[in-house]
Amino acid sequence: MHVRVLGSQDYVPVWQQMQAFTQSRVDSTPDELWLVEHSPVFTLGRNGKMEHVLAPGTIPVLPIDRGGQVTYHGPGQLVVYLLLDIRRKALGVRELVMQIEQSVIDLLANHGVTAAGDRDAPGVYVDGRKIAALGLRVAKGCTYHGLSLNVDMDLEPFQRINPCGYAGLQVTQCKDLGIRQTPLALAGELCEYLAARLQYPVLDWRQN
Repeated sequence: MHVRVLGSQDYVPVWQQMQAFTQSRVDSTPDELWLVEHSPVFTLGRNGKMEHVLAPGTIPVLPIDRGGQVTYHGPGQLVVYLLLDIRRKALGVRELVMQIEQSVIDLLANHGVTAAGDRDAPGVYVDGRKIAALGLRVAKGCTYHGLSLNVDMDLEPFQRINPCGYAGLQVTQCKDLGIRQTPLALAGELCEYLAARLQYPVLDWRQN
């Protein structure tokens, strides 16, 4: 599996690159993880309802093609996009979601934080507060989009939405739980957990 470190980027160009990568890949195309931090943006999934966007202010709201409702991306949040051929892996979407959640749970446990998933509301939670959101798209038997982990960011924009469509849902982040590492430092750990859970023996890191 290739791991691409994209740095800080606006949302739309990376989204378009994910779509292009997925449409052009062939049976032999290696799977990839893309690591990125985004400029402030609210994204609204395919079934998302604008009623869950309460007061976006100057932050753009983008309807996109992943599953799920509305979420926020901004500096200090680690976003991991999973560009995987799940047919080749013989991996169902629900199993993939569970393994992604468990990878985040493993990461947090390694730092002394107990977290859990929620079958009815995908993501990872600490004491009922959401710390990681998930949203995927499957095309041609391949996935794109992925997960976002709140690391060290301004959480105020989450108050402008019903996160993931749940009114009153509280969010948290690694910094507030005593995990004082940068998004990129945690990305290295998280990719190792993802590789182990999804059975990729080798990670090939590439700086973009």
